[in-house]
Amino acid sequence: MDKVQDRYFNQGMAARFARNIYASQKGRVRLKMLRRLMRAELPLDRPLRVLDVGGGLGQIACWLAAQGHQVTLAEPAQEMLDYAQRRLTRYPIRVLPLALQDLQGVLEEESPFDLVVCHAVLEWLQDPDQAVEQLKSWVAPGGHLSLMYFNAEALLLANILRGNWQRALEKDLRGQGKGKRLTPISPLPPTAYQAWLADWQSAPPAGIRVFSDYLRLKLPPEATSERLLALEARYCQQEPWWRLGRYILIQAQKPAEN
Repeated sequence: MDKVQDRYFNQGMAARFARNIYASQKGRVRLKMLRRLMRAELPLDRPLRVLDVGGGLGQIACWLAAQGHQVTLAEPAQEMLDYAQRRLTRYPIRVLPLALQDLQGVLEEESPFDLVVCHAVLEWLQDPDQAVEQLKSWVAPGGHLSLMYFNAEALLLANILRGNWQRALEKDLRGQGKGKRLTPISPLPPTAYQAWLADWQSAPPAGIRVFSDYLRLKLPPEATSERLLALEARYCQQEPWWRLGRYILIQAQKPAEN
């Protein structure tokens, strides 16, 4: 089998990414939960220097910039940046058209960031562990890392519920990084953060879309989007529910220098 390459969203993928990831109810839940948890767990009440790695269509970068933070967005897919250009030009966001692995040479002369954001990127890389070490190096002492990654256990459960039982029995559900499919090449166990951030102070892990991705039946009128969001907010950090989230969000503070 050919070695799977890191996945970037060029070749006509930006519009599909926007439609499938953000324009659906699941996409809206994802953004609302991210913003809720970031407001609750990060020091966003003061101006921060922020690095958003793999910032995609710029939703989080623009949201942070609108609050007065100094934001640098790095995104390797020029097609994504072109698609998001109108949104990005509304704010004084510094844009770097670079992959995570190519940022070191650009950032090495700069002071570390108060907040590094990396959401839904690790699962598209061959070596997530190495990527996390690089992300950690860009966080200032006492600064924060907001990290979200695709949950391998949720991928298994979703395939079982869809009837893809042979694939589930083989338990090799990784994507190959080819064509138009949006199955990640490196889904991660929900507790992956524990090895990466053992010496950092972390908020409780949160599952993003704990229930939303499993709703397959016709729902009664009382099952409103507002109630779904309330359920997500109530259970996203409770055992065992957070472990079912499509994504795992961990927000951690780097130890301050002595």
